Amino acid sequence: MKIRDAKLDELDFIREQRVAAYAEHSAAIPAAHWQALRQAISSEAERQDGVELIVCELDEKIVGSVVLFPAKTDAYEGKVEELDYPEIRMLAVTPENRGKGIASALIAECIRRSKAKNHKFIGLHTGEFMKQAIQLYTKHGFEHLPQYDFVPADDGIVVKAFRLGI
Repeated sequence: MKIRDAKLDELDFIREQRVAAYAEHSAAIPAAHWQALRQAISSEAERQDGVELIVCELDEKIVGSVVLFPAKTDAYEGKVEELDYPEIRMLAVTPENRGKGIASALIAECIRRSKAKNHKFIGLHTGEFMKQAIQLYTKHGFEHLPQYDFVPADDGIVVKAFRLGI
């Protein structure tokens, strides 16, 4: 397993892989919510200043990725106040490679990088319908911060906020 920064010429592939990894949720949420989520995870958000796109390779193939937004960044386009710690976004692992520790390795790398910049916390938001992701984050010690939850669409689906002291 190799964790590294993504290369510019890999961005389209990573976005397509990310959408494919999230597609399993499309049947569990309203079509409009899936379209908004698909657009968000396909965006060029990882190209903003200070944003890090990190990948995991197995056998020289990218099998997972995560985006680490710096503190005080508008990672959610005005839906959440700017927080004073980095945010993990768009964590994705190919379905056939789940259960191999890839997501945990990507989370650990985000934590390591945030600690190296002397941050005391790292956060993330995830849809309430992403039950496995929530289990993973709580297993890593992330705590739910309901005051930073938000509803991005008018469909009642809550995007939950989590934070970890590091």
